[in-house]
Amino acid sequence: MKLVLYQQAPGGPDATLHPGLLTPDGVVNIDGATRGFDRTTPSNLMKAIIDNYERIKPDLERLAGGGPHIPMNAVRLRAPMPRPGKMLNCIGNYWEHQQRDARPLNMFLKNPDAVIGPGDTIVLPKFTEPYVFQHEAELGIVLKGPSKEVPRGDYLKAIFGYTCVIDVSARAEGRSTWRNGSWMGKSFDTFGPLGPCIVTADEIPDPNSLEVRFWDNGELRHEYNTSDMEHRVPELIEWASTIMTLNSGDVISCGTNHEGLGPLQDGDQVDLEVKGIGKLTVNVSDPLKRTWERGVYMGVNSTNPAAVAARLAAGLPAQEPPRRRGGGEG
Repeated sequence: MKLVLYQQAPGGPDATLHPGLLTPDGVVNIDGATRGFDRTTPSNLMKAIIDNYERIKPDLERLAGGGPHIPMNAVRLRAPMPRPGKMLNCIGNYWEHQQRDARPLNMFLKNPDAVIGPGDTIVLPKFTEPYVFQHEAELGIVLKGPSKEVPRGDYLKAIFGYTCVIDVSARAEGRSTWRNGSWMGKSFDTFGPLGPCIVTADEIPDPNSLEVRFWDNGELRHEYNTSDMEHRVPELIEWASTIMTLNSGDVISCGTNHEGLGPLQDGDQVDLEVKGIGKLTVNVSDPLKRTWERGVYMGVNSTNPAAVAARLAAGLPAQEPPRRRGGGEG
């Protein structure tokens, strides 16, 4: 099932945030099945759905099959988890066709208030110190808990579902993250687009076999498979739950294949699609109207053939020269 939070589209009579199911025929309201749940915040409502999912699942299945379905042009989807209790983001975590030993698994905490949803806008900060603002297309894991010290063989006990995450990053020179020691370059407001839905874990047989694609103004940039992860999803759950208790609604963002990184700038529309989950579309605004070269970082033997072809068509080499890689790559 695909769970969403939605509002009536602009011009409709109801601006209330509702829980729903995303189906091929539109959105199905599930207010009735979630009556009595904590609605003090939209995030608390989604956490209550996660905690009570097995009990209400038969009702949701009936609603999904019988409707009524609200057309997509009559609703506005919002972030399905508007403020996760914790956002854990993997640092790197993809091989990127390099012949080397796996790097140690590591994560950083991203500001939960950075989350925005479908149709919202990434607003680039007025800081002039960062070198560039880049997109990172990632698979997100939505957790159920409390989960502590979960063996990798039991990793599904800690997973409710999956979503799409764009880890927007302020970069210093090369690929190092601005204010690297604190990772603050990842936590500006609006730097955590998430959505369009949460797909329950039973619909994703293998989270390490998913195609990830990202477009900027229709230009394909990221194109990779989650099979390329250095540390796969079961290990991420085991490692994170050894350090801290994972609670319902927390999110782990699995890292990215850096091939295809490019700058975000004013007026862009960007789309992230993960197979089996859906497409997340957001906009970009820059109050300072800065511009950067419209290139992408391409490693050797890149997994992004469309981007390589575009570079060749423009008379550029298939891969950019290697950039200086700081210790804070993420």
